[in-house]
Amino acid sequence: MESEIASEHLPFLRIYKDGRIERLTGTEIIPASLDATNDVVSKDVVYSPEHNLSVRLFLPHKSTELAAGDTKKLPLLIYIHGGAWIIESPFSPVYHNYLTEIVKSANCVAVSIQYRRAPEDPVPAAYEDSWSAIQWIFSHSGGSGPEDWINEYADFGRVFIAGDSAGGNISHHMAMRAGKEKLEPRIKGIAVVHPAFWGTDPVDEHDVQDRDMRSGIADVWEKIASPNSVNGTDDPLFNVLGSESDFSEMGCEKVLVAVAGKDVFVRQGLGYAAKLKKSGWGGDVEVVEEEEEGHCFHLLTPDSKNAPKFLKKLVEFIIG
Repeated sequence: MESEIASEHLPFLRIYKDGRIERLTGTEIIPASLDATNDVVSKDVVYSPEHNLSVRLFLPHKSTELAAGDTKKLPLLIYIHGGAWIIESPFSPVYHNYLTEIVKSANCVAVSIQYRRAPEDPVPAAYEDSWSAIQWIFSHSGGSGPEDWINEYADFGRVFIAGDSAGGNISHHMAMRAGKEKLEPRIKGIAVVHPAFWGTDPVDEHDVQDRDMRSGIADVWEKIASPNSVNGTDDPLFNVLGSESDFSEMGCEKVLVAVAGKDVFVRQGLGYAAKLKKSGWGGDVEVVEEEEEGHCFHLLTPDSKNAPKFLKKLVEFIIG
């Protein structure tokens, strides 16, 4: 007999009184493959035996066919998936397929990071794991790391971090930590896509005013993703725009901020770009806005007319 439901947090999960957690979406898995599906090969590699976490590596198939000694180094994309810190993984069809398209179009190496998720492992576990994965990836910068694909093909002079939603949030914090800890080689750029930044109060008169919607987002953060946050949604990890953090220490050369006009996070994303431009950080900030689209439209409706346009922009950011 099925146990009773303790709480329900749609559309993400149910928590049962016996402690069982049922994720309602983002659980499907597609296997990695050394067959050149869409001209890209992939494989999974454990980077954290302690937490049983892997990265999924993607490589253009033609790179593996180069003659010995004829290896051409490729840009390296580190990708951090979204899903409200609760659902999804690098192995889900939506992320596997999207990374495949990026790698094919940009002719780059990609490393998609798995991290521990709430509520079993609440924030800051996702941030700690993402940084751990970045350190593991950068252990290959001298060409003698544990994974041959990264050693042979990744150009550490052209490293990019990208993420959407919660992954966009994490990407910002990874670039900040890279700056503070002086990660070498330096990250070339980060793409912060529809970032999940929030706060207790609206950032301006155009931000979400609806109390039910604001409290719904607060509930996801305070009850599931980060129940240990002292300041709730004003936790500096979530309230990036309202925090006292000094953006001038951002550890990369350029930032692409992508927002969608019908996304609940749009005003936060635009405010983030404005704060970054005023921070004294010496890099370049580019803002891309699709006014008629919603949150993560390029992933949820990849056949929409604006999805290929955004993919093109992201590819240009990586290879430009």
